[in-house]
Amino acid sequence: MSALRKALTLLAVTTALAAGLPAAADAAVPATIPLKITNNSGRSDPVYLYDLGTLLANGRQGWADANGTFHAWPAGGNPPTPAPDASIPGPANGQSITIRMPKFSGRLYFSYGQKLVFKLTTGGLVQPAVQNPSDPNRNILFNWTEYTLNDAGLWINSTQVDMFSAPYAVGVQPTGGATRTTGHLKPGGYNGFYSALRGQPGGWANLIQTRSDGTVLRALAPGHGIEAGALPRTVMDDYVNRVWSKYSGSTLTVTPFGDQPNTKYYGRVSGNTMNFTNGSGAVVTSFQKPDADSIFGCYKLLDAPNDLVRGPISRTLCAGYNRGTLLVNPNQPDSNPGGFYKDAVTNHYARKIHAQMADGKAYAFAFDDVGNYESLVHDGNPAQAFITLDPFS
Repeated sequence: MSALRKALTLLAVTTALAAGLPAAADAAVPATIPLKITNNSGRSDPVYLYDLGTLLANGRQGWADANGTFHAWPAGGNPPTPAPDASIPGPANGQSITIRMPKFSGRLYFSYGQKLVFKLTTGGLVQPAVQNPSDPNRNILFNWTEYTLNDAGLWINSTQVDMFSAPYAVGVQPTGGATRTTGHLKPGGYNGFYSALRGQPGGWANLIQTRSDGTVLRALAPGHGIEAGALPRTVMDDYVNRVWSKYSGSTLTVTPFGDQPNTKYYGRVSGNTMNFTNGSGAVVTSFQKPDADSIFGCYKLLDAPNDLVRGPISRTLCAGYNRGTLLVNPNQPDSNPGGFYKDAVTNHYARKIHAQMADGKAYAFAFDDVGNYESLVHDGNPAQAFITLDPFS
């Protein structure tokens, strides 16, 4: 799955949440809000910022300048044509700048040392996809946050859905309230993550990408690692086979909505299919036996449409497979983080990221928000947003 599609998966979640908020918040959110970026990285490289996304007022795609003014992308081509330079000079180490963010669903990229390369096709913007060795951004140190700012407030996250790279945290200050933050690593957490991943057998160390000068650039998320040939496609097969065996003779109960405890679906395996029934015994959806790529990406054989049945069940299954809870708890989602990632066959990338987060929260896979274990902050009346570029230590 492309980086853009994964981003849209997350943004669809936050936008859907936003849609459910009361209209009373509408008048509270201005057309733009201030975003303060602080550089505590300890690096001397120049920083470049990019605020890219979809303008929610009209659905047009483009970028915002430092004042929050929207600029639509021009028409692209085939092959892709260079996009306009949308970069904003970022703060030097030890300094801060404040820009304005408009009502976007989009990404705020930041890069160290050189500008990112963006191109336009006839279908719109080409996002960086560094699992592809020929991507022009492959050797650039960069990262991004994702956000939705709309009439119901701000959702902004720290994400590792595509990769773990340059460390940062996000925050939001409500009008008249205290700032809430997430995404900070523990002291030593940046190096600790890479050391732990290098020590994990089975190909996990191959997720780490470095530059010719020795600079560690990132660790690919395992789905991208499979795509790049760094991680075996069979890496989750043993766990899936055990799940299939267990629920051939017993029932997996999924209660997908925390506020609807009586809405339950019941899964049983028959052959290559896990069928889910409702309380009346009618089959409501079915899943084929998933492969590792489907599990890590929460798509393909674990597709999650924006409906009220298959999507919520799939989200729950995706979390259970990635966290390794399906064998130890037949009632999902599992609400005990102390039991996550305990099986020898699990998403070790996600496990090691969560272990290094100061608050334990991360977006290490697309549906890490099942049970609210994601690194996201939200406020319906935001006065200011924050991004802190953290130390590489």
